[in-house]
Amino acid sequence: MLELYLSKVTETSETEQAGKLYARVSYKQAMGIKEMAHHMAQHNTAFSEGLIVGVLTDFVRCTREMILQGNTVKIDNLAIVKATVEANGLETLYDAASDKVASATIGTLKQGEKTGAAVKVVKLLAQSTGDFTREELKKDVKFSWTDKTKAEIAAAKGTTSPDASQGGEHLAAPPAMTVAARAPKDCRTLNIEHSIPRRHSALFPMSG
Repeated sequence: MLELYLSKVTETSETEQAGKLYARVSYKQAMGIKEMAHHMAQHNTAFSEGLIVGVLTDFVRCTREMILQGNTVKIDNLAIVKATVEANGLETLYDAASDKVASATIGTLKQGEKTGAAVKVVKLLAQSTGDFTREELKKDVKFSWTDKTKAEIAAAKGTTSPDASQGGEHLAAPPAMTVAARAPKDCRTLNIEHSIPRRHSALFPMSG
């Protein structure tokens, strides 16, 4: 369940959002590889927590390797990840006055320069896929207010205790976010049917 709180845009803001309240997600904790491995190991799997840590760590390294080689990596039912760039605006391929050509490198253009480094910055782009697309998430998501927000709503109503209707699925107010009447996808219902292949024999951290 996602817990929400309300954030108010500063009333002095010169936008149409000024003074309005917007729902934000209250995140509970950051789950790293070790935390995820511990969670996965609790699901009666034959694989130890340490083995899962090793597999996930190798997966991250291999994903980075493939992305830096110009591939997109599709993690089924999660995301498609790839590298993308923010580019400098070059006026020409070659500037005779400065004897510079367009360069496939990262850098910044100085004032007056017509060509040079083509890339300003490189970054990772992730696009949801499968069970994590917007349409699929809408079918399974459940919402609730944080305890603090429930108390604030109760105070706004002039009551001393939060209304029971402020929690759970009832709060998925927008019609598009209504939770479908079906069993949610839960990692505890998954079974690993295939053995884990041999680990990469030539993994090493890459400079980037």
